[in-house]
Amino acid sequence: MTQLPGLLDTEAIRKDFPILDRQVHDGQKLVYLDNAATSQKPRQVLDALNEYYERYNANVHRGVHVLAEEATALYEGARDKVASFINAPSRDEVIFTKNASESLNLVANMLGWADEPYRVDHETEIVITEMEHHSNIVPWQLLSQRTGAKLKWFGLTDDGRLDLSNIDEIITEKTKIVSFVLVSNILGTVNPVEAIVRRAQEVGALVCIDASQAAPHMPLDVQSLQADFVAFTGHKMCGPTGIGVLWGRQELLEDLPPFLGGGEMIETVSMHSSTYAPAPHKFEAGTPPIAQAVGLGAAIDYLQSIGMDKILAHEHALTEYAVKRLGEVPDLRIIGPTTAEDRGAAISFTLGDIHPHDVGQVLDEQGIAVRVGHHCARPVCLRYGIPATTRASFYLYSTPAEIDALVEGLEHVRNFFG
Repeated sequence: MTQLPGLLDTEAIRKDFPILDRQVHDGQKLVYLDNAATSQKPRQVLDALNEYYERYNANVHRGVHVLAEEATALYEGARDKVASFINAPSRDEVIFTKNASESLNLVANMLGWADEPYRVDHETEIVITEMEHHSNIVPWQLLSQRTGAKLKWFGLTDDGRLDLSNIDEIITEKTKIVSFVLVSNILGTVNPVEAIVRRAQEVGALVCIDASQAAPHMPLDVQSLQADFVAFTGHKMCGPTGIGVLWGRQELLEDLPPFLGGGEMIETVSMHSSTYAPAPHKFEAGTPPIAQAVGLGAAIDYLQSIGMDKILAHEHALTEYAVKRLGEVPDLRIIGPTTAEDRGAAISFTLGDIHPHDVGQVLDEQGIAVRVGHHCARPVCLRYGIPATTRASFYLYSTPAEIDALVEGLEHVRNFFG
């Protein structure tokens, strides 16, 4: 068995994840390497969800009966856990959404409806990057189309990093918002936050960071990032689907208008007008994802019990090993950084002229679960002249043996296609 420095006790950790014992396709052991799409869930999270529905299920905030009060305590307790997890200055800066996509749409729509000095209009500019997930492209395209604002973006270098050589020309005095991904879901690139934030602050632009591929894998400190908004999602960090987070600076949340209207987000309502509750409730219209928030809180407890620094070290060792092993596969081309430095634990690649969908299908027959396609980052594929990629992505329960299985599986793919 391959031993690498910095690895977690995966034998013990994997016992917490029932699905990892599954066999597929008539006895093939499951090798799950699709963690950038969604992570698996430990028993602790599954138990928290079941316990909520079995013992505490009720709507939150307005009820005076015991179940409503207990459900409210659990829901708001999850907010406290998120605030601590990301080192937010205030729990009231944590907004629950249904996923990171909704969080990013929330920011775009707030700015589209805002008054000065935050309002995006035809005289202003929006800046994104060419490596964004579609969830951090389409909302800004929609806002640009609706307001007339100019949409600009940073391009990519040949080795899968942001080209910041013209940063002063991209981020200008007209820029209202700079929104970019912390860790690319397709390239694995860890972006230089400090340089981008510094330039944005020089011109008075707001900064929004998509941390969907960062929050599950490394310590996330919103104060150190110095951004104005940070978005991430629960299902990639051992939590359930249907729960996301938007963190925003409190003074901004107080000034910006709500996006969704309905129950819970109001202070008073008449037939003529309404006033709104303070943040975060101003941005959480209707019945929230209560059970999902409870599950996310349990996931945060689980991750913190292991330690985010230790998870980061584990994944770095695995990624370094995976880059080395994949480099031994003939005709394989990694799309993105080809070293383990400044990259996350998702590796996209092509294999000669074999279509990634064929690669994924043959791997699946061997029990190896990877992701194929453009990974909701089609501009990246266009940039590098490829139709799609195969992506293997690792997490705290991934092992060197699974990377070896992937490499052996790719040899089988090559042999299968001659």
